[in-house]
Parts: sequence; C-alpha cells; structure tokens
Amino acid sequence: MKLSRTVQIASVLSVAALALTACGSDNPTGSTESSGGSSEQSSKAVTGTLTGIGASSQKAAMDAWKSGFESTGEGAKVQYSPDGSGAGRKAFLAGGAQFAGSDAYLSDEEYESSQKICGPEGAFDIPAYVSPIAVAYNLEGVGQLKLDAKTIAAIFKLEVTSWNDPAIAEQNEGVDLPDTNITVVHRNDESGTTENFTQYLSAAAGDTWTYEESGDWPSDLQSENAKGTAGVVSTTTSTPGAITYADASAVGDLGTASVKVGEDYTELSAEAAAKAVESAEPVTGRSDVDMALELKRDTTESGAYPISLVSYHIYCSTYQDQETVDLVKAWGNYVVGTEGQQAAADSAGSAPLSEPLMEQAHEAIDSIKVAS
Repeated sequence: MKLSRTVQIASVLSVAALALTACGSDNPTGSTESSGGSSEQSSKAVTGTLTGIGASSQKAAMDAWKSGFESTGEGAKVQYSPDGSGAGRKAFLAGGAQFAGSDAYLSDEEYESSQKICGPEGAFDIPAYVSPIAVAYNLEGVGQLKLDAKTIAAIFKLEVTSWNDPAIAEQNEGVDLPDTNITVVHRNDESGTTENFTQYLSAAAGDTWTYEESGDWPSDLQSENAKGTAGVVSTTTSTPGAITYADASAVGDLGTASVKVGEDYTELSAEAAAKAVESAEPVTGRSDVDMALELKRDTTESGAYPISLVSYHIYCSTYQDQETVDLVKAWGNYVVGTEGQQAAADSAGSAPLSEPLMEQAHEAIDSIKVAS
C-alpha cells in the first residue's frame, strides 16, 4: 500500500521526534521487519558492487554507511565518488551510476529525463541525510558571531567587505571585530549545497539578494572559489578573514554563525535542522513513491535553523536485472534504517529521519523492481 501525500506531510512533521538513541536495528544486507523493510529482502544475502556519484556533503555519512553495509562480509560493495550533486545527477541520468547522492531533488526536466533509463515511472528521491549548512568563517579571536539573512546576503554579494562593517557590528555588540577584509569563498561546481544556500537567501533576505536560486554560483559574483565541500573548507581554513557555506559536518575548527530567525538567533545543530524540516511540504507532480521536500526557508519559528539541507539518494523505479534490484534495495534500506541513520548521526552530526519517514522510505525502496 502506498502512503498518501497527507501521510507524507505527517511524516515530515515528526522529523524532530526521533531521538539519537532510537531503538531497533537493521541487517546491512537487507532490512528487517522492525525497521519497516521487506522481510523477503532481508532473507537474501546480496553480492556485487553498487556505484553512486554525487553530493560531497554526504561524505562523512557515506563513509559510515559503506563501512556498516559492507561489514557483514557477504561480498556487497559500494563505490561512491563525491563529485557534487549536479555531477551525480548527470552521471545517474546518463546511466553511469546505479544511484545518485544529491542535496537537491530532481528537477521536473530531470525527472522526465529519468524515464528514459528508469522506465515509465522514472526515478525517485529518498531523503537520506538531514544536516545544517554552516555559514563558516576564519576570524581569529571571534568564536561566536550573529548574522541575519540580509547581512549574509550582502556579504556574499560582496557589498559588505570588512568584518567591522556596521551591518555586522550592530548584531554583535561586545565582540571585538577586526577591520580585516572579508574574502568570500564559494563553490565552483554545480552544487546542491549552493542551491540550498541560494534558496535561503532568495526567500529570507528580501531584495538584498537579487539572484535566483541555483546550483551554480552567480557568474558576476566571482571571488575565491573551490570544488566540493572539502575544497571550500580548505580554502577558508587557509585564508584569514574568509567566509563560506558548507555542510556542518565538514567545517572543522572554523567558526560558525548563528542565524537570525524571527526575533532570535539560532545556532546550527542537528536538532535545529530537524525543526526547520518540520514545516517542509512534499513536492507534487512526481511518482507516488517520490519523497522530495520543499523547505520553508523564511521560517520565523524559534529554534529552527533554516539554512538546512535534505540530501537525497536517487534511485530508478526499475533496473535491468534482479541482482541489481536486490543490491539497491539492500543498500537503500540500510541507509534509511535505524542503524544507518544512527551511523550518519555519529559520524556527521546529522539529524536521523523520523520513524514515519523511515517507514515511508522503506516502502518506496521496496517498490523497486526488474524492468519488464
């Protein structure tokens, strides 16, 4: 039985309810009944190698997932290349990978294109990883910083160029801000993190941010740039006065800004990211099993961190042979199960999916079949 869109919304509203100590376990070679997966799938040992390409934001979680999934010794392996969300979707749609990791769900055009390789029902998006995007900075002696959306937008538009600018100082009374120049560091590859970040700026910064949301950084706002999450973090870390946006799991010792939401400032955390997802709504016009979500970037709810991402794994509704179907199901069910979500939380600080969302994800994954 397929879950209705009403149930999907209810699932989203429970994201924050799952504690990190949620009980239950999963078999990495297939899901167990208690975790919402197919009992038929759990009885099968899977072998072979699964190839994925995509989001660099998922790297820490992906390393943990691969280790857990492969630890049973049954011979199943996963190869994942963190080339960026856009590269992952392109490779997947070209038939170069069995799944894609992406910080942005498939566009309408990409969904239509997926029907060529995935069958009439096309591909579908499964939430795998919920995490805050840090506004991360390298500013010696400044451990805490508060910024509102308009100021963040003005910084990344290269309009606020010094750390002691009044726009920053007014929000950080008592903080000794230096007159150091601000160096903006942005992604130079098509990135789901960029798309999520520009979605936030478009929705929350009003007319300060005049660009459309996109996975590509605006071409007329060129400053320091690098490829992938690791690239922008490395460049920012080695550049005094630099600022960037990156998945929170990867920022290391960089400072991270609290973001103004309503009348308060919210520090980034897995819990705050989960709270922001509470108001998300399902994207319409897709297959019944697609779980793409639209976040409310201009939320004013206290405690929510709106610069968050829901990162997806994208699968075909059908594959050409049973071995691939079994392998994809086993991997997919492990990732969205209790054990996989806990592994990601432990390694990357992500927010585990809620129980209802996990059940819906298992059901969607179990619908994958051999092409007729």
